[in-house]
Amino acid sequence: MSKEQKYAGVDISKDYLDIAVAESTDKWRFGNNQTGIKKAIKEFRKKSPVMVVFESTGGLEIDLWLALNEAGIDAAPINPRQIRNFAQALNQQAKTDTIDAQIIAQFGQVIKPKPQVVPDTQGLKELVARRNQIVEMISAENCRIKAARQNAIKTDIRANIDWLEKRRDEISKEILQAIEDDPELKDKAKLLQSTPGVGPIMTSTLLTELPELGTLNRREVAALVGVAPFNHESGHWKGKSFIWGGRGSIRRVLYMAAVAATRCNPVIRVFYQRLIKAGKAAKVAIVACMRKLLIILNSMVKHQTHWQHFTPLFDTNSHWV
Repeated sequence: MSKEQKYAGVDISKDYLDIAVAESTDKWRFGNNQTGIKKAIKEFRKKSPVMVVFESTGGLEIDLWLALNEAGIDAAPINPRQIRNFAQALNQQAKTDTIDAQIIAQFGQVIKPKPQVVPDTQGLKELVARRNQIVEMISAENCRIKAARQNAIKTDIRANIDWLEKRRDEISKEILQAIEDDPELKDKAKLLQSTPGVGPIMTSTLLTELPELGTLNRREVAALVGVAPFNHESGHWKGKSFIWGGRGSIRRVLYMAAVAATRCNPVIRVFYQRLIKAGKAAKVAIVACMRKLLIILNSMVKHQTHWQHFTPLFDTNSHWV
């Protein structure tokens, strides 16, 4: 008889890995370094079969995740918001690293997430994330220069903006080169960018932040990104539907792509104009266009169909699964 799978939760910080096992008193703290990770792997092997669950922490989890994949141990990164919601549902008010690890382990045991491997696009993902950080810094500096009164301060801020813009452009070239050097990503990028309104930034974001693109149906991909409307009603009362959750980093870029598509993409433009004529608010119409554009791109990747060959098969009322 095969052993029942155990679930280990790991709370990851810059310096430590706090580990707890569901329905067990086992708990450990190791350093978040190669030595500590080796010790953690040793303990996980003793618990085999085990699923190791941890929060996606913006990069701090990568070394552990890679080590787990290499050791053949199931690993599942989880959106931190899901863990927080789960803790609230359990009415868990106290918060320590050990308690967090226990909550993560319980989450794994209840939800039973699917194991995942570190995506091949991790290096590209870090470049895209860095470019986004620089864009945010440029935006912040532009706000500061408007508020500055002294010329010396303005000059200093302007110099920093110039440097940041130069670095942004350099990283953009590195992103394009990374895609060019990978045959699979290159082919997928050409497919996506054949769509009017979809440029390099949208493409690189989808390639790194949405590896599931082309493997899901239209409802699943819309919900995953966070552009699927959720009903808000109770009894006889009905409120407005709204979007919630999902991957905000994709949604921000998808918004800009949808706005551009309302001008240059014939399918999205007609769809947007029809919604506006029907009395929909501009923001509601744009969100609908975001969803429509995402569904189109998902279908193009799924069927490996270029935009020129795709549009004759697609009208503004049809749905692709």
